[in-house]
Amino acid sequence: MKKRINQYVSWIGKNDWELKKFHGDEFTTTQGSSYNAYLIQDEKNILIDTVWLPYDKEFVTNLEQEIDLEKIDAIIIQHGEVDHSGALLELMSQIPNTPIYCTNNAIKSLKGQYHKEWNFKPVKTGDTLNIGKHTLTFIEAPMLHWPDTMFTYMDGEAILFSNDGFGQHLASEFLYADEVKQDDLWNQALTYYANILAPFGVMVKNKITEILKMKLPLNMICPSHGLIWRKNPEQILQKYLEWADAYQENQITIIYDTMWNSTRKMAEAIAQGIQNIDKSVTIKIMNTSKDDKTQVMTEIFKSKAILVGSPTVNNGYLHSIAGSLEMIKGMKLKNKKASAFGSYGWSGEAPTQITEFLRKAGFEIINDEIKQLWTPDNAMLQDCVKYGEELCQKLK
Repeated sequence: MKKRINQYVSWIGKNDWELKKFHGDEFTTTQGSSYNAYLIQDEKNILIDTVWLPYDKEFVTNLEQEIDLEKIDAIIIQHGEVDHSGALLELMSQIPNTPIYCTNNAIKSLKGQYHKEWNFKPVKTGDTLNIGKHTLTFIEAPMLHWPDTMFTYMDGEAILFSNDGFGQHLASEFLYADEVKQDDLWNQALTYYANILAPFGVMVKNKITEILKMKLPLNMICPSHGLIWRKNPEQILQKYLEWADAYQENQITIIYDTMWNSTRKMAEAIAQGIQNIDKSVTIKIMNTSKDDKTQVMTEIFKSKAILVGSPTVNNGYLHSIAGSLEMIKGMKLKNKKASAFGSYGWSGEAPTQITEFLRKAGFEIINDEIKQLWTPDNAMLQDCVKYGEELCQKLK
């Protein structure tokens, strides 16, 4: 269904209310998502991006109701991932000679995924496409979040089409960010950044700084997922600069897995110790085998320090902790502190292994790990409380 943005630009995407997982099983989408494609109708007609493969026929059918496909003069693919390019096969089967403007890396990506020799037109930063009353300017944005990514700026209307930059996984009957509940909007925007763009913070800062130096008028930012930034669109640019700058809140997140609840009891006692010292700090306690990993990573992203706990099993830590540690390493977080803890029966290597992993992942280790043999009694739990108190003192 088309939604008109202005005289020249329409949203022609797809709201996916049913979407629960994204990037395979990696990202949980609690409020669905949208695949935003845009149709520009000037002297030339330009399609910017498509939708995810399962909706390819629906997309092309809807597009045909808005414009004769033969009258589409060019397609701009800003990023080759299938949630944006998935309808190309269906569309190009009907208009096979239509030029596709994209980066050189996107050509490699699209050829690698679809194995087609379409009419590719490679572009780089500063290249332009005149479409009549307006000119489109291409801005390469590598690693936001793929090497092939680019943005497209439409002069006159002052619209930045930003693909995966500045988006949210948020399906909505509304079109604009100012029309939805702001808590939902910003929670989804932060979750999206933490789980998709956090590893590329340096590139994010550099690209936004570059765009700001261009001094482009900016009326709207139109991402490829979620809501369009219409009122004060610069606010999301400033938030990205904040999030990309070793972001942290006054929060400590404790993640753990447990077999017979001993490590859980330790986690709760450590949390009590932290609270004894600083009642203003937000403490999140999350079981990595039960809590959603997308939310776990979001809370870690927000935190100034994390504690990671596991019992020792087969001379190592539990598999949900192993998976979480790998995800944490991939986020490439900066300026965060960490410590480890865990219970054990006869060997007890897990906390030391966790400490070394976190150190190699760039965390500052603020305390030696604490281990408890078998099920902690009241005295052992008091040791954990003291451990939390000492750790909190070191964070002040």
